[in-house]
Amino acid sequence: MAQQTVLFNDSVASNISFGKDDNPQAVQQAAVLAHADEFILKMPLQYETNIGDNGVKLSGGEQQRLSIARAIYKNAPILILDEATSHLDSNSEKLVQDALQNLLKDKTAIIIAHRLSTVQFADEIVVLREGSIIEKGSHQQLMQLNGEYKKLVDLQQL
Repeated sequence: MAQQTVLFNDSVASNISFGKDDNPQAVQQAAVLAHADEFILKMPLQYETNIGDNGVKLSGGEQQRLSIARAIYKNAPILILDEATSHLDSNSEKLVQDALQNLLKDKTAIIIAHRLSTVQFADEIVVLREGSIIEKGSHQQLMQLNGEYKKLVDLQQL
């Protein structure tokens, strides 16, 4: 997922199933797992509602959850997520993080993030500074190191 979510001037269902056969039940299941179903069902035509160029009719959090629903629908074994929660308010961030937990089950993912709450459940976290690895390990391991990662976590909890 790029920092700017790529959405098309088409229906919600077409945006979720993009590139694959449209299976309405699978589209809805992906939306439920991405926590997108709740806002989709409030739309005038629900899954057939057109979302406009680049999803202009949706909030940032809704765009992210729709993009996550697309990834769930595709069932890609490897994912690269770049700042998936960077432009979201706290409520949207929580929903997107929950959706990411559903998306990442049994997947290999590279997650690029400044918000450490996005990566705290990763199997391995790699901390970079000026292109070099300075620490790596699980959240618990890095917190016990009492190094750069812990400093960043402490700063973000303010």
